[in-house]
Amino acid sequence: MARDYYGLLGVDKGVSDTELKRAYRKLARKYHPDVNPDEAAQAKFKEISVAYEVLSDPEKRRIVDLGGDPLENGGGAAGNGFGGFGGLGDVFEAFFGGGATSRGPIGRVRPGSDSLLRMRLDLTECATGVTKQVTVDTAVLCDRCQGRGTHGDSRPMACDTCHGRGEVQTVQRSLLGQVMTSRPCPTCRGVGEVIPDPCHQCGGDGRVRARRDISVKIPAGVGDGMRVRLAAQGEVGPGGGPAGDLYVEVHEQPHEIFARDGDDLHCHISVPMVDAALGTTVAVDAILDGPIDITIPPGTQPGATIALRGHGMPQLRSGARGDLHAHIEVVVPERLDNHDIDLLRKFKEHRERETAEVRSANAPHGGGGLFSRLRETFSSR
Repeated sequence: MARDYYGLLGVDKGVSDTELKRAYRKLARKYHPDVNPDEAAQAKFKEISVAYEVLSDPEKRRIVDLGGDPLENGGGAAGNGFGGFGGLGDVFEAFFGGGATSRGPIGRVRPGSDSLLRMRLDLTECATGVTKQVTVDTAVLCDRCQGRGTHGDSRPMACDTCHGRGEVQTVQRSLLGQVMTSRPCPTCRGVGEVIPDPCHQCGGDGRVRARRDISVKIPAGVGDGMRVRLAAQGEVGPGGGPAGDLYVEVHEQPHEIFARDGDDLHCHISVPMVDAALGTTVAVDAILDGPIDITIPPGTQPGATIALRGHGMPQLRSGARGDLHAHIEVVVPERLDNHDIDLLRKFKEHRERETAEVRSANAPHGGGGLFSRLRETFSSR
């Protein structure tokens, strides 16, 4: 007959992994030999440990749920009844943080770290792309030992402290038994090897600090905060390991005329009142196109926007370009001579009908006036 593994732990068949673990902890604290030295308690501890080992294994638990016993016919650690406890004490100690699993040496040759460099670019450089020389302070391959870290014909040897494992273990007794912990070997620093005669230039690290010049190509269309990756241009790893990558982060500087919004550019153009009324042409020195003419149509109102398609920033890795948006500011003259005043009065008299319509629209009375519409808008909120 198959053993009742769920019953041994006092849980139901559909129990979750978290509840299963909680139930095992509770029973293990009660029956562990260090807590309860009674022989019956020790036997009980072995039973619940075997039950937890079976139910915490998805494949073994599937066999149990199908009505079988994964430990029958000599299978598993307890093939000879529950007496074959085997290494389940290690399972218990690992569960409570005691069973330290060896990770092995980290190795003397390891990949290098990535590096980050910030570069300031103006709007024109972002639009056209640019190639710049930068100086970086980084770890480079030791040219004396070529990354080996040794001097002459000497070779790395296994560490005598950890015997090549890269870590040392200590055992402490607690209320629940022996607790084993691991930490990196203080002699080899987790490498597992020591160099009896290290390189006189790099001290056995296989790399040295140095400054070197790197050519960085920034593509057209980059924007603020974007990064350009230069593969294998970062720091060389310990032991002459492969170099990491170098990332160049773009910091775009504000432009005195244009403001950028993605691939679009925006600028403000001041137009005299008369030119806005009659229409005119204004020349603007665009980022990529040089001087271009912007046509201001007659009757242009303050705050109007004129879009010039395809005169904005280039899209990254694409031949397309954004738009240039010119925001019109109509400038009213502050000082007028008598001649100007006479002309404006004559113009006003000529356009008296239109002036009356504007006054009517701004009047505080009437169903369709501006103020009436404003009152209706705010009263409806």
